[in-house]
Amino acid sequence: MHIPRFPEAAATGTVTIRATPAETYRIISDPPVMARFTEEAHRARWLGGTQAAAVGACFRGYNRNGLHRWTTTCRVTDADVGRRFAYEVKAPLGIPVSRWQYDIAPTAEGCTVTETNWLRVPLWFIPFAILVTGVFDRMGANNAHITTTLERLRSHLETAPV
Repeated sequence: MHIPRFPEAAATGTVTIRATPAETYRIISDPPVMARFTEEAHRARWLGGTQAAAVGACFRGYNRNGLHRWTTTCRVTDADVGRRFAYEVKAPLGIPVSRWQYDIAPTAEGCTVTETNWLRVPLWFIPFAILVTGVFDRMGANNAHITTTLERLRSHLETAPV
């Protein structure tokens, strides 16, 4: 049986950071730390005794938007140190929601980070997602959130003690 999904669309943003790809990856690939820089995710924790990013590792995301609160379960799909960190997000009951990907490329003075989000949610689930999250324009919100996240990440890495 074919379940119609949200049309393929992506929210994305890129920032240049004066930090090495390895330093940048260390933060991006640690969801409990990265949650400090994001707009909706306010906390994350590794599941199953995992302590670091590896393909197949899972973590729980705790999200909020105003009075709205929800959790997700995420599975790491890419953990290429200094190059890419990505994970798939599922709602309770294993319903696919999205994919988040961070691509890191070296530059003369540090690196660029491109954050991309693809929605993977089934069309029938969208009204429930709106009710739970309070967000009607998910792609617009994710584009704005990516900009905020990347600016906070840059600020942290460029002012962090070496």
